[in-house]
Amino acid sequence: MAGHERRAGAGGAGGGRWPATAVFFLNGLTLSTSIARQPSLKSEHHLSDGRMGVLGLLFAVAAVVAMQFVGPLVARVGSRPVLRGSLAVMPLLLALVGLAGGFGALAAANTALGAVHGTTDAAMNAHAVAVERRTGRRILSGCHAAWSVSAVVASLATAGLSRAGVPLTAHFVGAAAVLAAAGLVLGRLLPPVADRTHGTGRTPGTAPARRGKARAGRWSPAFVALGLAGTALMVCEGAALGWGPIFLHEARGVPAGLAATAVTAYAAGQTAVRVVGDRLATRHGARRVFRAGGLVAAAGLGVAVLAHRPVAAVGGFAVMGIGMSVLLPLAFSAVGRTEGVSAATAVSRFSTFTYAGVLLGPAAVGWAADAGGLTRTLAALLPVLLAVALLTRLPEPPPEPAPAPLEAAPAGAARR
Repeated sequence: MAGHERRAGAGGAGGGRWPATAVFFLNGLTLSTSIARQPSLKSEHHLSDGRMGVLGLLFAVAAVVAMQFVGPLVARVGSRPVLRGSLAVMPLLLALVGLAGGFGALAAANTALGAVHGTTDAAMNAHAVAVERRTGRRILSGCHAAWSVSAVVASLATAGLSRAGVPLTAHFVGAAAVLAAAGLVLGRLLPPVADRTHGTGRTPGTAPARRGKARAGRWSPAFVALGLAGTALMVCEGAALGWGPIFLHEARGVPAGLAATAVTAYAAGQTAVRVVGDRLATRHGARRVFRAGGLVAAAGLGVAVLAHRPVAAVGGFAVMGIGMSVLLPLAFSAVGRTEGVSAATAVSRFSTFTYAGVLLGPAAVGWAADAGGLTRTLAALLPVLLAVALLTRLPEPPPEPAPAPLEAAPAGAARR
């Protein structure tokens, strides 16, 4: 049986690797479709910059609040039913955003979309961690690569549809229909994996009172350190994606069109390495790959900030994306091994840290740039990346696991 599980993990289908990866792809398609049409949304609803900011804030707050409930929910019922529900509901909310007639309705639909996105984000990472632990195979880097690819697909599709004159409402409703159908099919393919509390040997259904206490968990110094590293990583990524083109255009005099390629270069480098990130971590060890990735990211940022030739600076952002590619997937995998707390709870808490970086990063960089200049602000992130690379301690991987029991499922569920 153990040999069968390892073969399934390697093959991907039996171990649940490809369904888990597809969840990341669908979630990324839905969110990226919404983000890519923000200019159309602003224009069609005649929204001010302030109201657009309110929509973004409501979305983010709803996502963070929802994440606080995902860990206990997944620990209780499992990641499969949570994802089956969220993958069906999230596209419907995308359609409602497109159909909203006034700012109140738009804000309500957008807030609900943020809550379901936050639920999906935490649950899909928890599910991927559970698949890793069930099969003994790393998959998180590939899952995050699928999310990156989905963002490119959504942006290209949006550009084409916008150029063809397809209205926002028709785009969102059509995309929602396709995504909802895909989500329903994918939900049936997700394997029911058990969420275990690391360090206790328990699974759902054993010692309920003690398991509940374990799930409450403690915010250990090691976990908080990992969480702060996640926040720092997202601040640095937000700085590269949000401020990199501005820096090249304003501080280096690079034409706006060429400056915008910094984002493309970063994303391309990140996606390319994420495709092979799981194999790198398996072959060389998570700690070594994490440290090397952090150092490469710091070197790339250094080149981007210090180089005065546009091509070299854009290349620096590409190198930074290469280094950053493995850091967040390895961190998610590591928090799934937090002692005395279920993987789902640990992952949802860690997602809160990363979202804090997403929310605070661009604004913090802007405030710092106002005070000391954008060049100095980006340069100040170099020691941050170096500290993350050199000081972060990922947990030692557990011994090769025996196959984890499946979640309880209704009789005949496997035949549906």
